[in-house]
Amino acid sequence: MTTTARHKTSNDTTIVAPGRTRTPAAAAARGGAESVDPAELPVRPGEDPWTSEEVHELHAELISDLDRLQNEIDAAEAAITGLMRDSNDGAGDDQVDAGTKNISRESELALANNARDSLAQTEHALARLEGVGFGTCESCGQAIGKARMQAFPRATLCVQCKAKQERR
Repeated sequence: MTTTARHKTSNDTTIVAPGRTRTPAAAAARGGAESVDPAELPVRPGEDPWTSEEVHELHAELISDLDRLQNEIDAAEAAITGLMRDSNDGAGDDQVDAGTKNISRESELALANNARDSLAQTEHALARLEGVGFGTCESCGQAIGKARMQAFPRATLCVQCKAKQERR
């Protein structure tokens, strides 16, 4: 499991994860969307090639998702902290109250873990977009498909490989 912390400065956001720092300046230094040659992104037969506008839109969506997911994680962690603090005030609680508190804690923990998983997938998709491998199936090496990548930019498998994975 990856833990992340965010630090804000006056004009940019940094997301710190083990071995990784993300700022708008760092993304630009690594190249960001500007370094991506749309002609190099794979497409399936019959699909139109990527345009620079589509790449920029996808990049902006992934960056936006990073911030949204980090906010979700921050909110869930704050809620968990509050629920943990309140769990010690159980004097006089009946079994229903204690059960409700446990369910609330479990729900917040699940939300935080789901957001962390999505954050890791989004970081991976952004790294693939800015580097190598975006749009290529990690299992068979074929193009995932432009339409699939636009609908779900965190996809790492083509439809056929994903179907095989889900059957297992």
